[in-house]
Amino acid sequence: MVTEARKTNAIRGDAFMERHFSGRVLDIGCGDDPVVPHARRFDRQDGDANRILDHLAPAQFDCVHSSHCLEHMSDVPAALAQWWALVRPGGVLVLVVPHEDLYEQGVWPSLFNSDHKASFRLDSPASWSPVSHELRALLSALPDAVIEEIAVQDHGYDHGLRRPIGVWGRWLHALGSWRSAVMRRLFGGGAAFGWADRLLIRLEQRLGRPVAQTDGAALAQIQAVVRKTAASGPPAA
Repeated sequence: MVTEARKTNAIRGDAFMERHFSGRVLDIGCGDDPVVPHARRFDRQDGDANRILDHLAPAQFDCVHSSHCLEHMSDVPAALAQWWALVRPGGVLVLVVPHEDLYEQGVWPSLFNSDHKASFRLDSPASWSPVSHELRALLSALPDAVIEEIAVQDHGYDHGLRRPIGVWGRWLHALGSWRSAVMRRLFGGGAAFGWADRLLIRLEQRLGRPVAQTDGAALAQIQAVVRKTAASGPPAA
């Protein structure tokens, strides 16, 4: 399986990887696929990332990396403040989150990941999402933070496939997900199932089923690199 983190690494380039991931790295929410092999992993089995300072001492990492994890936190600003506290002075936070217009496509709760608790936009004053965070403002509020890079990454994303999702689209998405699950249960998950499932998904999409492009090679996200310029203590509990 090609994860979002692996797809992102493929477009970062050697200079980016060397600059940011050569020192002591913490990767939050990486599962079994850390951003670099020497990164320390932190996932559910290690504790609650919402309160990561209960498990790790502050200011000990040259880089804190997290890809597609912050949107799962119950209190985004509080969790982000704790992650930031782990970065040593001079170190960086490298953060990747889904872009709400490209990933959620105007629908909340998310059709494509029911565990998403927040959505993110970049340089837009308002949002259709009731749980939206403007990422530049969120990161700029961190103490001693300088945003070195921040940009939308939509490599491989076909904007022509993104359309307003109404009641019909939601119904088709739910029906298609149910149909796929039933087929998998009845026929197993072999090559024949995969071929038939892909064919039916394309048919459903022609009828108006929303397209989850990140299930394939496309990216639909925002990446930010934030450097800590001075010593900063852990946030208040």
